[in-house]
Amino acid sequence: MSDKPGLLVVGELPDWDYAALEQRFTLHHYWQATDKAALLAAGRDSIVAICTKGEIGADAALMDALPGTKIIACYGVGVDAIDLEAARARGIRVTNTPDVLTEEVADMAMMLMLAAARNLRLGEAWVREGSWRAKGAMPLTTRVWGKRLGIVGLGRIGKAIATRAAAFGMSISYSGRSPQPGLPYTHYATPEALAPHVDVFCVSAAGGAATRGLVDRAAIAALKPGVVFVNVSRGTVVDEAALLAALRDGRIGAAGLDVFLNEPAIDPEFLTFPNVVLQPHAASGTVETRKDMGRLMRENLEAQLDGRPLLTALV
Repeated sequence: MSDKPGLLVVGELPDWDYAALEQRFTLHHYWQATDKAALLAAGRDSIVAICTKGEIGADAALMDALPGTKIIACYGVGVDAIDLEAARARGIRVTNTPDVLTEEVADMAMMLMLAAARNLRLGEAWVREGSWRAKGAMPLTTRVWGKRLGIVGLGRIGKAIATRAAAFGMSISYSGRSPQPGLPYTHYATPEALAPHVDVFCVSAAGGAATRGLVDRAAIAALKPGVVFVNVSRGTVVDEAALLAALRDGRIGAAGLDVFLNEPAIDPEFLTFPNVVLQPHAASGTVETRKDMGRLMRENLEAQLDGRPLLTALV
C-alpha cells in the first residue's frame, strides 16, 4: 500500500502529467474505472485531492463520496461544472488554470473567424477534389480585415482576441455589464445591443449559471444578415436552438464553433452546414499550452499538500 496521499483523476490527462503527479500522489483513475462506485469506496479514506476538467467538473455527490478531499484542481479555466457552493460549504479549495491558455484560445478564435469568413473548408475541397482544374476559381468569400468585431465577454481571452483583431484593422466593440475603464473599445450593455453593430460576432464569455443563455434568441435575431459568428466560450452561453435556426435560415453568413451543448454528442444538424467550421472543443489543444496547464494544476495540488498558498484559488 502506498503511503502517498490519493488523487482522484476524473478526466484523462496527457501521459506527462501522470508521470509528474505520481511523484507526490497515488493516482486513482476515475475516468478509466468500469465500477466507479467501487473505486470511490476503495479510496474513501486515502483520497485527499481531485483533479478534473472544466467540461466534466465535480458535483456534491463526488465530494461527499470522498470526505477527505481538501482541494479540487481544474485542468482548464472554466469551472462551471464544479459545484463551487458545495465545495465552499465543505471547506474544499478549488483552483483552475487561467492565463496559461489565454493566448491559445485567442488564436483559435482568430483562426475560426478567418476560416469561416474565407470558407477554408470549400477552398481546400476545391483543390483536393479537382474543382479548381475542372471549374476554375471558387466562389468569392468575405474579408475579415477592416470589419467590425463584437466580443461578448471582454475578460482575459476577450482582450487577447481584441489585440489580435486590432492588427487586422478591425474596429472593436464589446458587451458587458459595465464599461471597462481605459479601453478604446465601444461598450454595449448586452449582446442584443451589441449585435446590430458588428460584422463578426465572437463569444468568449466564461461559462456557468450566470452566463447560461447570455447570447439569447433576441441577440441572435438582432445580428445583421451575413454576420460571421464565432464561439470559443461554452455551448451553454448561446441559445443553440436559435443559432441553428439562424444558420438554417441563412441569416448567419458563416460560423466557426469550438464549443457546443451536449459535447461530444453535438446536434447533428451542425454537420449539415457547408458554411460552418467545427472544432472539438480544442482551443487550448497544443502541446505547449497543455503542458503549462498541467504544471499549474500540479503546482496548486502540491501547494495544498505542503500548506503553501495556492497559486490560482477560486474558493
